[in-house]
Amino acid sequence: MTQPLMPKATAVWLIDKTALTFEQIADFVGMHPLEVQAIADGEVAQGIIGYDPVLNGQLTRDEIIRCEADPNARLQIAPHALPVSKARGKGARYTPVSKRNDRPDGIAFLLRNHPKLTDQQIGKLIGTTKETIAKVRDRTHWNTANIKPRDPVILGLCSQSDLNAALYAAGERPATPAVTIGEAAEDSAA
Repeated sequence: MTQPLMPKATAVWLIDKTALTFEQIADFVGMHPLEVQAIADGEVAQGIIGYDPVLNGQLTRDEIIRCEADPNARLQIAPHALPVSKARGKGARYTPVSKRNDRPDGIAFLLRNHPKLTDQQIGKLIGTTKETIAKVRDRTHWNTANIKPRDPVILGLCSQSDLNAALYAAGERPATPAVTIGEAAEDSAA
């Protein structure tokens, strides 16, 4: 069950303003009944201002009345009070510091081997800017002398499936997947 916002303050309000049992309040706010009793006795949560769950849409007055009438009933949080899970957008991709210097190598590889990819696709795939791609293409990057085109999948900058999806979107047919090390060892042993 989901807890209400500010459980102790909600418990303070429910103790002061309702005739609910300690067990009902404890169950709703996710506390132990003895802790709720200690709040009621003034031993715990001194100075905490009560948080009205009805005013804030976490409970309805009808729900409180229903549970006051039946000590065995449990409070149910209002369905619209539950936070709506937000799907995470495809934002900027985090690249660990240890791999950031490999980005120009991956860019050079993609520019050389997959010319149909747009700068936007490369930027999204590797997690870099159009400015960096342009500098690698024009050979004006500050580290141009040390850039060696290397596969971004092997460098760990993107996955093979992401690369294949970008190649399909660009209208280029992806190369057949490379033989994994385990398969190569089995072939050489045979």
